[in-house]
Parts: sequence; C-alpha cells; structure tokens
Amino acid sequence: MTVVLDRPYEFVPPYRGNLWPTAIQNFRLIDWHLRTKEAVLSGECRNAERFAESLKAGHGIILAPNHCRYADPIVLGWLARQVRTHLYAMASWHLFNTNKFEQFALRRMGAFSIFREGNDRKALETAIDILVSGERPLVLFPEGTTNRTNDILKPLLDGVSFIARSAAKKRAKQEKGQVVIHPVGLKYLCLEDAHEWAHVQLAELERTLSWQPDFNPGSIGKLIERLLRVSQAYLALKEIEFTGHASSGELSPRRDRLIEQLLVQAEERYSLVAKPTEDVRERVRKIRAAVSATYFATDDADRDPATFRRDAERADLAQFLLSFPDEYLTPGKITDTRIVETIQRIQEAIFGKAKESLSMKVVIDVGEAIPVPVGRPPRGEADPVLCQLREQLHTMVTSLSQEAKLLA
Repeated sequence: MTVVLDRPYEFVPPYRGNLWPTAIQNFRLIDWHLRTKEAVLSGECRNAERFAESLKAGHGIILAPNHCRYADPIVLGWLARQVRTHLYAMASWHLFNTNKFEQFALRRMGAFSIFREGNDRKALETAIDILVSGERPLVLFPEGTTNRTNDILKPLLDGVSFIARSAAKKRAKQEKGQVVIHPVGLKYLCLEDAHEWAHVQLAELERTLSWQPDFNPGSIGKLIERLLRVSQAYLALKEIEFTGHASSGELSPRRDRLIEQLLVQAEERYSLVAKPTEDVRERVRKIRAAVSATYFATDDADRDPATFRRDAERADLAQFLLSFPDEYLTPGKITDTRIVETIQRIQEAIFGKAKESLSMKVVIDVGEAIPVPVGRPPRGEADPVLCQLREQLHTMVTSLSQEAKLLA
C-alpha cells in the first residue's frame, strides 16, 4: 500500500555529503544490488556526452526519465558514474517506510521524500534549491509512478515544469545561468530466452490459482492464451472481492468498469466529486490525499484503521489496473519484454513482488538539453517545456522499444 498510515508525514531531507555516494560507486554496490536484486546485469549509456556538456557548463540540471521499473533510480547511477557526478532524486514517502536499512540507503544515495498525498513545500523548496545551487543534477520522474509498460509513456505531471521554472527564475536573479532538462529514455532488454522463463512463471501462477499447470511450453500463441486466462482469473477475483460477483465479457471493459466502481466507492466515503476532465490518476491522488488527511485528523478512539486501509487499497488497485494497456499484447507487436512485464505485473498483484529472475540489460539514452525559460507558460496553453519533454521522451521510448525481440 502506498498510503502510509503508520505515522504522519515527516520530510526526509537528502544526505548532503559525498562520502557515502562515493563509497557506493567505488565499491560497485549499485552493480551488486542490480545484479542480485533486480537481475539487471549490465547497462549501456548512450549520448552521455550531452549530460556531460551540461555539467561542464554549470547548468542546474534535471534528469527526467521514463519510469518502468523499481530499478530505474539505481540504474541512473551507471550514468552518473560515467560522467563522474552524484545525483539527488525525489522519492515517494512510502519508500522511506519499508525498513530502516532501505531508508538509510535511499538517503545515502541522494534521495529525499515527497508527500504525494498533500502539498509538500519542503520537498519542492529542496528540489528548487538543488537546481539553483547546481550542487548536483536532480532526478525527477515526470510520469510520477512506476509501471511495467516500458514501451508506453504515461501522461506527464506538470510538477517537473513548475520546479524547473521556479529554479530558472531564481538562478536568473542570481546570474548563475540556465536550468535545463535532459529527457532520459530507459529500456530493459532480455539477455535470455523469455519463452521458457514465461512458461515456468505461468505454471507457478496456475498452481497458485489451484489449476493444473500446463507443463508443455507450446507456441507463443499458447503462451499468450495462458497469460490471458491468468489475467482473467485475477480480475475475476478482484471483482468478487470489491463488488461481490465476477462479471463476464472482454477483459478491457471489465477492467474499466471495476476501476470506476473502485473509485466511486472511495469517493463517496470522502464526499469527493470527480470532475469530467479528471483522469483516473488525478482521482486516485485525491482519494489518497483524503484517506491520509481524514485518518490523521480522526481521534484514535473513533477511527478504524482497517476501513482507511481498505479505501487506500481501492485507490491503489484502480491505478494498478490502469497499468494493463489494451494494446500491449496486440498480435504482431508482442515482444519478449512485453511478455515479461505483463507476467511480472500479475506476480506483483498475486505474490506482492515480481520474480526478478530473468537476466536483463538496460539502455540509458540521454536526450538533448531543454532550456527552461524564466517566464510563466502561456495562459490557457500547454506548457512548451512539458511539450518538448513529452515529445522527446515519446520518441526515445518508441525507438528503444524496437530493440526488443519481436515474437512470432
């Protein structure tokens, strides 16, 4: 669950020293973690000289990658090593609430917290100050949340543009030069045959559902058929859990109906009214904010933690279901990485964690620097900075997706 109800939010500042990040790099702890925990064995940095040029020029730098795996912030350490710098990164508050070791490690690698369920002035001021001082480049994920759809770029949040413009304005007053945004395309590629791996993982999922597992790997078509059956089973279980019965029909409309039911159930409890222009992510954000604010404003004797957790779970599930795009398993466009990602999303749903057991490499592609103007964006128009960022990232992600193995 991403809404933290164990304790009220408390800003976690970044570790400002260089001792720990230098030691982490020198002892190759990033490499060890990626290899043993994420099965990411190698990284290929492309166009890193663009990043190096911005560093040499003394710009305030934002690195804005697409966000497809939990490994993303860590693999950027390979890029930082190549250009000989350290990084700061904004990370969701819930990541600092897993265990003390992870909180310690996150801070030492340059992470600081952001409270997604409210207005976090300290986090915004910290991000802006980092860019104004030019102390280190700052990593911001413009999609906001991670998803295992490496080939599809989610809508970008405007917080990146707000932070960049605010810093650019301060930098101009202090005559310190520009703030620039470098889009960064991340693409994970299989180093092993994904067919056999997928067969083994699907057999385990089938056993978990109390089905007789299919011990014959079969064709890709058969593999897809099994994957869709497991997906249907998971969706049916969630329909029963939250609505009392499983529906029939195609997966896509059933998924959309369940998302809407989950959102409406939570919105009604907190008297939230969704605007016609709001998408699922914005509605989820408002529900999470309402759950957190109401929980900590309610006296201990009057609140039922289980009820609030259930509401937070509804919001999390609605956003999770949104990460199964219709076109991802379209015949003629199915790649080995898409199969792997879809299975791992289902594993996260059923087991609570994906099986990171297939060896992968990551391509880290640095885009052209986007200069950030001092003035506000045109009123009533899309922010040109955000448009340029979206265009570059979309082009990079689309191009990198072609490097995965297309399956017949």
